[in-house]
Amino acid sequence: MCYNKTVMHEIFLNAEQLFFVGGYPITNALLLTFVVVALLALSSVVFSKRLALVPTGAQNVVEFGIESFLGLTESVFGSRAKAERYFPFVATIFVFVLCSNWFGVLPGVGSVGFLDTAHHTFVPFLRSPASDLNFTLALAATTVIATHIFGIRALGVGAHVSKFFNFSSPINFFIGILELISEVAKIISFSFRLFGNVFAGEVLLVVIAFLVPYAAPLPFLFLELFVGFVQAFVFAMLATVFTAVAVTGHEEGH
Repeated sequence: MCYNKTVMHEIFLNAEQLFFVGGYPITNALLLTFVVVALLALSSVVFSKRLALVPTGAQNVVEFGIESFLGLTESVFGSRAKAERYFPFVATIFVFVLCSNWFGVLPGVGSVGFLDTAHHTFVPFLRSPASDLNFTLALAATTVIATHIFGIRALGVGAHVSKFFNFSSPINFFIGILELISEVAKIISFSFRLFGNVFAGEVLLVVIAFLVPYAAPLPFLFLELFVGFVQAFVFAMLATVFTAVAVTGHEEGH
């Protein structure tokens, strides 16, 4: 007996599970995250072995980009020494988010997968990492926690904690509580800004590809590449500003 059932390509807010490793679910977004991390690690090892005292070709481009980005972070920190100290952290965030966003629009990502016969849905093998709220939330929490670690190392535990718990006066205490609430708001803002933009772009590409499957998606694909760069840049610059605020004492701020 033969029968047909419609297979639906649904759009889910949560990433789809592919398999389990030691009881831990591996989703398609997490799998692409592992791929991005592995490729970045491999690229850094290969590139570091080919560094030359007199740069040429790709090394010229990379050094120009690093110097330009470093100059931008210096304008935020107000000090070359501080900019160089925290630049690896900020640059790592930028490169990681950028590559995650760009890998998410590669051909095959979101379109190559398998059929879930139980639910009659199509499950892609790979999905843009930032289209999963777990990814953006973890990245945002890690970034904010790192800024506090930098603040404690730069100012000391007492001086950093006094930004949030100041009992010198009722006004200062109230301001400190507001600062504490703002730290939680940073995580929410960080995660939902990146997630919303990337997920919306992914939905747009799916809809356009379904309606006009050939030439029409190309302009939107290039738009998503631009949006991916902008979101990575905004995320990195916000991390720079938050780090600069965390490592600056009240006296320096004034």
